Amino acid sequence: MSIASTNVEPRERYHPRVDTNLLVRVLINGRAVAAKARDLSMAGVYLSGDPTLGRNRLALALPLPGEREVVVQCRVRRRDLDGVAVEFEQLDWDDLFALARYLHPRLPE
Repeated sequence: MSIASTNVEPRERYHPRVDTNLLVRVLINGRAVAAKARDLSMAGVYLSGDPTLGRNRLALALPLPGEREVVVQCRVRRRDLDGVAVEFEQLDWDDLFALARYLHPRLPE
């Protein structure tokens, strides 16, 4: 008996990720919980641990060095043993440009 194996490639990301060590604030019901961002992209951020308190939606305050603090609504996309991946729901133009200015010089060549 032969078992067919299927190699499933992970889907390619549209936005590249950049390693980071930023401290962010997870805002839930008027309470701020500090968290460390492990990586960041134009679409979202991966947080070490699970500071979301089990929620699927939250607000995130992301202080970008040399830029502004981006405050954005997020949706939890994945929970792993070591952290949680959240996706930005909607960035306004100013936040979008600030994030792009922060990420661009840090992108891999």
